[in-house]
Amino acid sequence: MFRHARFARFAPSIAALVLLGVPIVAYLAADGGRIALLGFSLRAPDFGLLSAAPTAIQIHVAAALTALAIGIVLLAGIKGTRLHRALGWTWVLAMGTTAVSSFFIHTINPDGPAGLSFIHLISGWTVVSLPMAVHAARRHRVQAHRRAMTGMFVGGLIVAGALTFLPGRLMWAIFFS
Repeated sequence: MFRHARFARFAPSIAALVLLGVPIVAYLAADGGRIALLGFSLRAPDFGLLSAAPTAIQIHVAAALTALAIGIVLLAGIKGTRLHRALGWTWVLAMGTTAVSSFFIHTINPDGPAGLSFIHLISGWTVVSLPMAVHAARRHRVQAHRRAMTGMFVGGLIVAGALTFLPGRLMWAIFFS
């Protein structure tokens, strides 16, 4: 029972990963061989593509990687300490920078409304959720804070990060083509 209770808090995150992973699997299943046309090959990453990318993308990637690293430390570490608070504020700034910088990236749907795409919904959700999660922590509403921060970590970093590795995206090009 102890182990079950210990991992029960991850159930919503796992459910979100499964639910959000279905569109990725559907995309790959309905690909029709286009993935092969993109020239998948394992090789050393070409970080020159990132350095040649627009500044908004460079800021976005740097902030996302910072938030990912700090988020892993925060999720694995002891909660409520001074270190947790200091890293937490840094994580909030990195996540905010990641979310806001994404609104200046229009490569997925350049002809859409204001160049925005479906993935920008996650950014909007993050911009709204960050202050609410900080407010919950300041009011000592630990469960609400934990749910919001874990949701942003999983949805905003893990799921959205995984989407950057779809064929045709920059991370795909850096690592696989």
